[in-house]
Amino acid sequence: MQEDIKRLYLTLLVAMVALFIFNKIFPKPAPETTEEAKPAVVEVQKETPLKQDNAKIEDISMPEISVEKALQGDTRLTIENDDIRGSIRLKGARLDSLYLKKYKQTLEQDSPEIELLTPAKTKTPYYAEMGWISTDNQIKVPDAKSVWTVQQKALTPDSPVTLEWNNGQGLKFIRRISLDKDYMFKIQQSVENNTEKAITLYPYALINRKVATTDLPSSVVHEGMIGVLDNNLKEIKYKDLKDDNKSFKTTDGWAGFSDRYWFTAFILNNEQMHKIKYAQTAENTFQVDYVGDALKIEPKSCLSNDIMLFAGAKEIELLDNYKKNYNINKFDLAVDFGWYYFLTKPFFYILEALYSIIGNMGWAILLFAAILRLVMFPMANKSFESMSKMKKVQPKLQAIQETYKNDKAALQRATMELYKKEKINPASGCLPMLIQIPVFFSLYKVLNIAIEIRHAPFIGWIKDLSAPDPLVISQWSHLPIPGLLDIGVWPIIMGITMYLQQKLNPAPASKDQARAFMLMPLIFTFMLGHFASGLVIYWTLNNILALIQQKAIMAKNGVK
Repeated sequence: MQEDIKRLYLTLLVAMVALFIFNKIFPKPAPETTEEAKPAVVEVQKETPLKQDNAKIEDISMPEISVEKALQGDTRLTIENDDIRGSIRLKGARLDSLYLKKYKQTLEQDSPEIELLTPAKTKTPYYAEMGWISTDNQIKVPDAKSVWTVQQKALTPDSPVTLEWNNGQGLKFIRRISLDKDYMFKIQQSVENNTEKAITLYPYALINRKVATTDLPSSVVHEGMIGVLDNNLKEIKYKDLKDDNKSFKTTDGWAGFSDRYWFTAFILNNEQMHKIKYAQTAENTFQVDYVGDALKIEPKSCLSNDIMLFAGAKEIELLDNYKKNYNINKFDLAVDFGWYYFLTKPFFYILEALYSIIGNMGWAILLFAAILRLVMFPMANKSFESMSKMKKVQPKLQAIQETYKNDKAALQRATMELYKKEKINPASGCLPMLIQIPVFFSLYKVLNIAIEIRHAPFIGWIKDLSAPDPLVISQWSHLPIPGLLDIGVWPIIMGITMYLQQKLNPAPASKDQARAFMLMPLIFTFMLGHFASGLVIYWTLNNILALIQQKAIMAKNGVK
C-alpha cells in the first residue's frame, strides 16, 4: 500500500536521525587525565591464586615525558620495513615504539606519521610484551628490569633477531623474532634448562594501553578491546571493565585493542589451552593478556612457545590474507563490518576493484552507484510504473476520498476497486525501498571503516571522502551559520535532487503527511551534511539516476 511506502521512508528517516544524533550532535569531550597507572598484573591459576608482577613497570609512575626523551633514555633494537618503523626496548624486551609510515595524522603535507605504540613513561603508553611466569618464587624469570642481549643491529624482513637473557641459575631464555613486510611479528620463546631438575613455566603475553578517555562518543565503529575466542567475536568497551574483568579460555583465536583504523592483537598458537583476560589495571589503563598451560622443561633440554603479534593498520585485503595464510580464525572481523557483513564486505571489494581500474575512489563510488542502479533497474521500473499510475489516478482518488470521507470502510473498498480496475499494485513500491535501506547503511559502514577510503580525494575541494564536505555555507557566504546548519555544497545538491524526486511521486492523501514529506529533503540535507562526503556523493548520483528513470516511465505512461 501507499501507506507502507510512507512508513518505510519514515523508518529510514528515524534511523538516520538517531544515527546522526549519536554520532554528531552529542560527542562527549575527552577529559584530561593525570592519574598514575599501576603495574600490570598477569595471574596464574593453580591450587592457590597467584599474582605475579611480571611487568614491574617502575617507570610508568614517573612524571610523563615526551616520546623522544623516553626513547633516548633506553638501549633499543631498531625495527623497520616498508610499512612500519620503531624499536624494541632491550630492558624488558618490550615492543613499545611503532610508527605507521604509510599513514599521516592529517592531510597536511608535513603531517607526522601515525604513532601506534609508545613507551611507558609517556602520556598514553601503549606496548606489548611477553615472557614466562613461574609458580616457584626461587626461579628468576625475565621481567621489566631484565636487560637482554642481541647480536643483530636491526629487525627487518630479511634479518630476524635473537634476544637472550641468562638468569644465573642455569636457565637461558631465548627470544627469536621475525617480521614480515607488513605488520606481523612472529615470536618464538625458548627456555634452555641447564640444571639438574625439571622446572615448570607458564608462557604469557600482554598488550597494555592507557587511553585518553574511556567515555568515547557513540560511533558506528567499535573502538575498544576485541578478540575472537572459541569462534565467537568479543567486542568489549572500556567502560564495561570498570567494575569487573572478563576472562575466557580457548585453544585458538586472537585478542587485542581496536581503533577505527588501527589494531593490535596477539594470535594464539592453536596448540594449548590459554586463559585470556581483559582487565582495567588503573585509571584509563587497560590490559589484555593470556597465560598458557604449564610447560615442563626437563633437565638438559629446551622447550619453546610460539606466538604472533599484529600491530598495524586494518587493511582489509591484508587481514584476509593473514586469515588464510596463517589460519587465523575470523581475523577479518578486526574490521567492524557490522550487521550487514554479507553486504558491507562485498561492497568494499567492489569499490576496491573499481578504484584499481579508475584510480580515484570518488569516481569509483559514482560508478558503484550506477552499477547498483542498473542491478535494481527491473525492480525500480515496477515501482516507478506503479507510482506513475498512482499519480495518473490521483484525481479519481481525491474524488473517492471526498465522497466517502465519513465512511472509512467504504473509502477503503472503493480505493481497492479503483486499484484493481486500473491494475495498480501500491505495494510494489516497497521492495526497492526495502533494498535501499541495507544498501545505504552498508555503504555508510564501508566509508567509516575502510582505511583505504581514509584521506582518499575526489575532485575539487573534496580531499577526504571519509570526512564531511569541507566547503560549508559559512566559508563561502561569510555568514555566522550554527554548526548543525553549516553544511557543504554536495549535501545541498543532494537535497535538491531529493526534492525533485519527491515532486514526481504521488502526493500523500493527508495534508499533515504532505507537510512532513515536504520537510524530508531539508532534514536529510542537514543530516547527511555531516556524514562522509563519499556517502553524499553516492546518494546524489543515485537520486539523479532515479529521477531520469522515473521521468522516462512517467512519459511512457502519459503522466505529467
